[in-house]
Amino acid sequence: MVMGKSMVETLMGAVVVAVAAGFLVYAYNRSNVETVDGYVVSAKFSRVDGLSEGSDVRLGGIKIGSIIAQNIDPVSYKAIVRMSIDPDYQLPLDSSASVVSDGLLGGKYLSLSPGADERMIAPDGEIRFTQGAINIEELLGKFMFGADGP
Repeated sequence: MVMGKSMVETLMGAVVVAVAAGFLVYAYNRSNVETVDGYVVSAKFSRVDGLSEGSDVRLGGIKIGSIIAQNIDPVSYKAIVRMSIDPDYQLPLDSSASVVSDGLLGGKYLSLSPGADERMIAPDGEIRFTQGAINIEELLGKFMFGADGP
């Protein structure tokens, strides 16, 4: 009797582990977290709080790329973000990039806005018009304590 109960518990545990593994595989496949292979473009920002390698690069809300590297420019002390863009999407030379939040509590991603120039950004080119991340805590502090701070 004890042996049969132990075997049932073992089988139920195996079923739970298999279902959990299946869910993880399904969630990973649906999450679209793989990096995009394409041409590399860089941009300089005053701040990139919350942006990390692997974060999405979106155009019109659709993922067209991924962040592949971040470092600091030793001359200007700005954050340099390198991204891989799907080769199906060519960006006009006067395009802009901004770090935005995916909802109130969501992660950050890089949002691209295409320009109107007829020339396109070449591989290893740079997006020159950027807007860094907005510090929510700083904004809340200004709202709560006035424009001058506490």
